[in-house]
Amino acid sequence: MILQNRGVVRAALPLLLVMFCAGGAIPATAEHHEYTAEFTGGGELIRPAGWREWVFVGSPLTPNSLNGGAAPFPEFHTVYIDPQSWAHYKDTGEFREGTMFAKELGLVGETAASSGVGFFNGKMQGFEIAHKDSSRYPEESGGWAYYTFGHHDEPYADSVAAMPNAACASCHTASAAEDMVFTQYYPILRAAKNAGEAGAGLGGNP
Repeated sequence: MILQNRGVVRAALPLLLVMFCAGGAIPATAEHHEYTAEFTGGGELIRPAGWREWVFVGSPLTPNSLNGGAAPFPEFHTVYIDPQSWAHYKDTGEFREGTMFAKELGLVGETAASSGVGFFNGKMQGFEIAHKDSSRYPEESGGWAYYTFGHHDEPYADSVAAMPNAACASCHTASAAEDMVFTQYYPILRAAKNAGEAGAGLGGNP
């Protein structure tokens, strides 16, 4: 029986290789999916589905313990870019019209683990989207808008209106390194810029 099973496996391998090479039954990667911003009739952005399957670009943290006990943003900010915009940025070095960044906030949890003392993720604490659309948003915001779907654990709001410029865009205008994006804090984005297909892996990224 064991020899028979091995024979079945050997016979199946060529077929699997053909399917893999042809893309037949192998599911497409997330990078081939397209995500387009959708809005309600009242102009609110609808929270996109599947953002945790977008391309991860970084997770900055400014904890209270390093900021006098009162950091403006004391959570982990886990940031993703939609796959189509990731591919476009690799090819052109620019953030396309329609680019979406998803930012999920997470509280600082335990500060000690088997690996040592540090900062470890706690529970989720909010969700935000940055969206580029120069035809929709004013020039003073750089053609971007920022949406907060709640500063609390899930469930997040299904749709929300854009934040006022003074709440988010002004900070990005003053300090962001590139097109309203803080690329200076995201080495994954810097490595991807103009990398094209040759940089598709980027050391293990999708």
